[in-house]
Amino acid sequence: MIHDKKVLAVIPARGGSKGIPRKNIKSLAGKPLIAWTIEEAKKSTYIDRLILTSEDKEIINVAKEYGCEVPFVRPKELAQDDTPGVAPILHAIQEVPGFDYIVLLQPTSPLRLVKDIDGAIEKCEKHHGIACVSVCKTDKNPYWMYQLDSKDFMSPFINMDHFPVRRQDTPAIYQLNGAVYVSTVKELIKQRTFLQDKMLAYQMPSERSVDIDTILDFKICEMLLKDREK
Repeated sequence: MIHDKKVLAVIPARGGSKGIPRKNIKSLAGKPLIAWTIEEAKKSTYIDRLILTSEDKEIINVAKEYGCEVPFVRPKELAQDDTPGVAPILHAIQEVPGFDYIVLLQPTSPLRLVKDIDGAIEKCEKHHGIACVSVCKTDKNPYWMYQLDSKDFMSPFINMDHFPVRRQDTPAIYQLNGAVYVSTVKELIKQRTFLQDKMLAYQMPSERSVDIDTILDFKICEMLLKDREK
């Protein structure tokens, strides 16, 4: 709870991962991937209730082993490849009503810390409920990116009159890192997205911003987590 406002955190984890089979419960530095998110979320000062939404029995059992509540089984129609990411969260709000804030914590961001979770919640509340999403500075600046035509001729991705000669002359660019999304329940239901008309950024360093999508991402996270444990 923060300033008398109740906070629900939701971890979405379906069983049908394509890139890395059974990704959400694959062992990462000695624990199932999902365990890293559960353990950090349970340290939160503000989260009143932490739940998992999944259609997969094995994932549900692993989550319960690590102390995450699973109050319902997600309908299979909300666990398809083409299911919008916000749909299971809206369903969770219906199943578990009575909260002011909703926090989305994807299990594919195992490097986030509780200070990132609570920091994003604090920022959202400080600015009267404006949505807050975690970001990191990108080292792949779009001002230096190009498109290729059918004959491999290059053209700038961003057209501009004065092309920056030095990398340090380009503006700082930030990207969503997928680690923390915070919104009021009211606005999420209304706008049906965490990327709302007005939203704030919670900045995270690159070493906590890896979002696992490939085996390479998995290996990078494993290396960083093992190094952190030392």
